[in-house]
Amino acid sequence: MAVKIFIDQGHNPVGHNTGAEGFGIREQDVTYQVGLYLAELLKADGRFQVKMSRNTPDEILGTSNASSLRERVNRANAWPADYFISIHANANLNENVHGSECYVYKAYSDAYYLAEDILEGMVSQVGTKDNGVRINPSLYVLRRTTMPAVLVELAYLTNDEDAKLLLNEQQAFAEGIYQGILSYLNLEAQQIAAP
Repeated sequence: MAVKIFIDQGHNPVGHNTGAEGFGIREQDVTYQVGLYLAELLKADGRFQVKMSRNTPDEILGTSNASSLRERVNRANAWPADYFISIHANANLNENVHGSECYVYKAYSDAYYLAEDILEGMVSQVGTKDNGVRINPSLYVLRRTTMPAVLVELAYLTNDEDAKLLLNEQQAFAEGIYQGILSYLNLEAQQIAAP
């Protein structure tokens, strides 16, 4: 039985619910691409079924911030997904703040342990600072999903070193998340046969 993963690439390309920006890099572009790479890794595995919130780079969800978030959650719940992974890039007024973190609804839950493994996978793959798993029950996509949900903050767009990673290591971020999912599910990495 395939594990159903819903990948939510945070934010819309333009209009409402757009993301942060730093060093000329837009959050919504990074999240779209990392989500696409993650979907490709999971689809190639065969043990997973995948759906994405944004299937093209210019797809816009909802007509407002609230309806954009609601549509992402509704799609995952209606499927229904086994796990929900929302991908974001962080920003801070202090340009020295850097690293990766994950947010979940509740401590010591399935989502919490999945988030720990995803974070470990990303940090070991990309070399970002491990800022830990944080609890935030107010986030809509964590509150309203009916399956374990993790909001992944890849790194900080507003930090010079992190911004370079977000621009140049998108495949590696996806690989780290994928490795974290495998680790959480106690699955061995599959050897994909060369063509």
